[in-house]
Amino acid sequence: MNDDDGAKVLRRVAWRRGDDDSGIGPLLNREWLVTNGLGGYASGTLGGFMTRRYHGLLVAALPNPLGRTMMLNHLYASVRTPDGNEATLEAQETAGGIDALATDHLEEFRLELGLPVWTYRVGNHVLERRVFFAYLQNTVHVRWELKGGDQPVRLALRPAVDFRVHDAALGAREPRPYQVFLQDDKTEIRSSELFPALNLSFKGERSAFVHQPGRLSELLFRVEAARGYASRGELWSPGQFEVDLIPGQPATFIASTEPWDRVTAMTPAQAHEFETLRRSRLADLVTTEEGRDPVGDPVMGELAIAADQFLILPAGRVADATRAHAQGEELRTVIAGYHWFTDWGRDTMISLEGLCLVTRRFPEARWILRAFSHYIKDGLIPNHFPEGAQDGVYHTADASLWYFQALARYLAYTNDRCTMQALLPCLETIIDHHRKGTRFGIRVDHDGLLIQGWPTEALTWMDAKCADWVVTPRRGKAVEINALWYNALSLFAGWIAEERGEAAAAELRALAEKARISFNRRFWNDKVRHLNDIVDGEGGDDPALRPNQLYAMSLTHPVLEQPRWEPVLDAVSAALLTPVGLRSLDPKHPDYKRTYHGDLKTRDAAYHQGTVWSFLIGPYIDVFLKLHPDKRDSAHELLRGLINHLGEAGVGSISEVFDAEPPYAPRGCMAQAWGVAELLRTLRLVNSPSAPERETRIPQ
Repeated sequence: MNDDDGAKVLRRVAWRRGDDDSGIGPLLNREWLVTNGLGGYASGTLGGFMTRRYHGLLVAALPNPLGRTMMLNHLYASVRTPDGNEATLEAQETAGGIDALATDHLEEFRLELGLPVWTYRVGNHVLERRVFFAYLQNTVHVRWELKGGDQPVRLALRPAVDFRVHDAALGAREPRPYQVFLQDDKTEIRSSELFPALNLSFKGERSAFVHQPGRLSELLFRVEAARGYASRGELWSPGQFEVDLIPGQPATFIASTEPWDRVTAMTPAQAHEFETLRRSRLADLVTTEEGRDPVGDPVMGELAIAADQFLILPAGRVADATRAHAQGEELRTVIAGYHWFTDWGRDTMISLEGLCLVTRRFPEARWILRAFSHYIKDGLIPNHFPEGAQDGVYHTADASLWYFQALARYLAYTNDRCTMQALLPCLETIIDHHRKGTRFGIRVDHDGLLIQGWPTEALTWMDAKCADWVVTPRRGKAVEINALWYNALSLFAGWIAEERGEAAAAELRALAEKARISFNRRFWNDKVRHLNDIVDGEGGDDPALRPNQLYAMSLTHPVLEQPRWEPVLDAVSAALLTPVGLRSLDPKHPDYKRTYHGDLKTRDAAYHQGTVWSFLIGPYIDVFLKLHPDKRDSAHELLRGLINHLGEAGVGSISEVFDAEPPYAPRGCMAQAWGVAELLRTLRLVNSPSAPERETRIPQ
């Protein structure tokens, strides 16, 4: 691979230099992320500051019960030039404040094929740093290269560690009796039997390790402080690695929890070449089609690489992987968001088309669908898998219904009848349990609609809960749950008819028709000219204007009668549409919250009460194009805000949520699976509406 290949997917970030915090705002507030396909990751701010407890260079995905574990927090870098001058390339925010001048040597930050690259200038010397993983390994590479200057410089790296589960507070595990073991060019840091050894090596000219163990200055994590969490702590360092940087000879620092023979199976140059080639292929798959010219926006290649961050082999679930291998399959799932989410059933099914099908990663889509079929209990797929746990939790009313939609989209792209036939018994189990009644009060009522509710749980996607407070319980008959129920019945009836004949599907079609008639009679609110959010709720019918009603029109089988589509879209557009997604509640509602900020309780109170969600642009665009198939340029313009956002927060990715009012500050996770997936899917739909994309016209 030559140096120009990364230019295919290139994003540069600019900032204004200054001598105070405001001058380095992008370096403090914007973040980068690199993942390893196992759920592990490296992440930080552009300027190298650790502002979250999750920021680190090696968060390893380890077998349960550990789960994702912080193994290498940071590398403090400094350089000594031939004239004897020394320069610190990064500094951290401590209790004493932040040294804004510490970033003066940083000339540029960019992403090449989604991989972060920093360029530093020290005098007439230019240094370049890159971070990447060996795919499907807990092995991170930090590659340094002298790009300008004809004399070598001496580079020093001081690793800083605090072994802990990645969402634990810094310094939560006391005491920390780290031990250092040296052998040739290999260094190992060990702590206890609970954690694996951290293997370190620095490959380069005249490399050396100076053993200088000790604790470093107390750090302040400003984002954790703002979110109401523990925000101070210390790191420990074993000493300092040094190497000569010579023009044309990169030096690579390697940190890993893998055995040494696996770490050394590739040279650093090979590891870099293989990972860049892999990423280049991902971009090519979504920006070209067989026998055709390139299609879509250039940003689609960037989004395809962002999508790769969420598709993982869950390293912790060894038993599940073993079972999949025995069946000739692989285990795959979807991380819902970084840094703190694990895999969630609902998010996985909503994201499947954008992450796997638009990107033509069809085997992985099949593996995900088959994997979740093994997790079905009492007609439900898991809501999510807690960190470090083997078993999922099932408190969700919609994830199982999204499973039908995900399979329908998979079949539209692949026509994989074998998978459909294999999953039919699982789908039948889901339908039967919903008809008879299953956990959490989920059951079909006398009118054919699905009712749900449980005193201590929020079962829809609006699931904020703080201690015993369920913020948006939505108990009763929720609008999107019943849109999904009708869609699931209709899809399943069609598949049964194909496999067993129309007579076998007659009862299912009758159930679907009963649900359709009841839905249109009960949910339409002529007074407000849109759909109720809940009917038969604890307080009666709820006419709150929320985005959930879009699913009554956007799914494969829309349940809402067509004459009512336009007024619903008009109502949603007027009150909920923003440049970065849809508000979760009408601003006129008394429970509306303008911002999503503060401690956990304050954030939970706003999470679904106005806060903008990026993924909701997906169903909005679906409905818009069904009503206006000739306005693709307008639809593309509706995506412009999210496209621009790719350079704002988690650079190269899409944030989970935004404040409900301008300037729509990004909040929550800095990289969210369904936000990336729905932007990628709708861009593909807008730019190239050929099969197997969704039908964009109103069914007659």
